[in-house]
Amino acid sequence: MRTFASLMASIVVSLGLGAPAAPVAAAGAIGAATNSTFALHANTLTITVPASANLGNGTQGNQRSASMGTITVEDGRNGSMSWTATVTSTNFTTGGGSAGETITKGNVSYWSGLATVQTGGGSRFPGQPTAADKVPLSSPVIAFRGTKAPLATVTSWQPTLVISIPIAAVLGHYTGVITHTVT
Repeated sequence: MRTFASLMASIVVSLGLGAPAAPVAAAGAIGAATNSTFALHANTLTITVPASANLGNGTQGNQRSASMGTITVEDGRNGSMSWTATVTSTNFTTGGGSAGETITKGNVSYWSGLATVQTGGGSRFPGQPTAADKVPLSSPVIAFRGTKAPLATVTSWQPTLVISIPIAAVLGHYTGVITHTVT
């Protein structure tokens, strides 16, 4: 499943700035040039997610726990700002989506874990730092929050989904959509 949510497209441009031509040095002088680079970030806030996640196989009456892959928030907005990433789920269904072919979103739990990448100043706060903090996705949940210093920041995490499979669930390949948004 593709679960990409973004407020605006992110543009990152690296510019290589070479040192200006060195003036002709007097006889016996020694000089050195330094190549300098910096990143120019667009004034945007974006979130990127994996195109799909295969959660593997499960059995009726048990739980299935699997990583979704890496979620990344890039905040290139000017100034000191804050952001909140939220996550929602649809029901997971197979076949025609009858009652026995549906695992409701209340049976889908989420925990963000800690930041795996954190660049730039500011603070980041996971919504659910540990597996013991997992929450059902029956309604929108805060996945991560952050505040940033004036420069651009990047924050990534690798959330885990825990699916409680009802004993009455029919056999099949279940599909659902997990959506992350950032504001």
